[in-house]
Amino acid sequence: MTNDKKNRTRWQWLLAPVMLAGLLWTAVGCEELTFDLGGPTTSISGPETGTPTTRDGDVLIASFNIQVFGTSKAGKPEVMDVLAKTLRRFDVVAIQEIRSKDQSVLGQLVDLVNEDGHRYEYVIGPRLGRTVSKEQYAYVYDATRIELVPDSTYTIPDRNDRLHREPFVARFRTIGAEGGAPFTFTLVNVHTDPDEVDEEVDVLDDAYRFVLRTDPSEDDVIVLGDLNADESKFGELAGIPNATWAVSGMPTNTRRTKTYDNLVFDGAATDEYTGRWGVLDLEAEFGLTRDEAIAVSDHLPVWAAFTATESPTRLAGAPAGAN
Repeated sequence: MTNDKKNRTRWQWLLAPVMLAGLLWTAVGCEELTFDLGGPTTSISGPETGTPTTRDGDVLIASFNIQVFGTSKAGKPEVMDVLAKTLRRFDVVAIQEIRSKDQSVLGQLVDLVNEDGHRYEYVIGPRLGRTVSKEQYAYVYDATRIELVPDSTYTIPDRNDRLHREPFVARFRTIGAEGGAPFTFTLVNVHTDPDEVDEEVDVLDDAYRFVLRTDPSEDDVIVLGDLNADESKFGELAGIPNATWAVSGMPTNTRRTKTYDNLVFDGAATDEYTGRWGVLDLEAEFGLTRDEAIAVSDHLPVWAAFTATESPTRLAGAPAGAN
């Protein structure tokens, strides 16, 4: 073989992978690149922007620290209007930082959510905290798509007082799911103290395991809320089996400087997670200025999407009586 022929052959072998990659890119065009992992399609395109939308009937679970939600904020119609529109974007929302002795403020907000014909309901926990400044957790959910499992709510006991505000737990079930058993899931609503973040985050894996022990029939347990920490500071929480978090590398405070809020779960157990997630930009979504958005909250809502039906693989391996 001549040297010219040898060189041409060598370049042909070197160019082959490049040509193949080009053919693949042409085939997918500019659409989002995904991999089929045998379950829900997992996106590698990063967070979704814009209005959160359901796909194929999936369920949007969100967390939102409303920041000192009380009578003062409830008395501002423009703020309440944005809050109501925000809650309507999701199927169930874990809310943190309700800070009011007046127990009617959340009911006022949910009434506003339902003014246009929606049917949202809510469940609220006890007032918690070590000081006179108490806070409450709550869940607001679309009662046409989600139901609260009766007698499933409780506050995790904290006999050693390791948390300023003990997590508030509730179990939910989808309604009208087609093609499989309804997706049931337990939410663990959390707001860590900003002055003791490392210590409190390291307690959340214990809280997660407590919830699993309390109801062994439910393996879909999601810790969500204002953790005051990004994924690099999850400490012992990152040690739960197959630790998966929805939000990564994206600020969740309104000033866009920190990642505080998230949803954390066992990715193998909760393979109903579709891989879709986002942080709702209040400014872009509702045409607000930065100051107007901060008047609503110093946090942005974070969300993730899950299938409305139980994963067939989990059902096949579930213990008797589970789900």
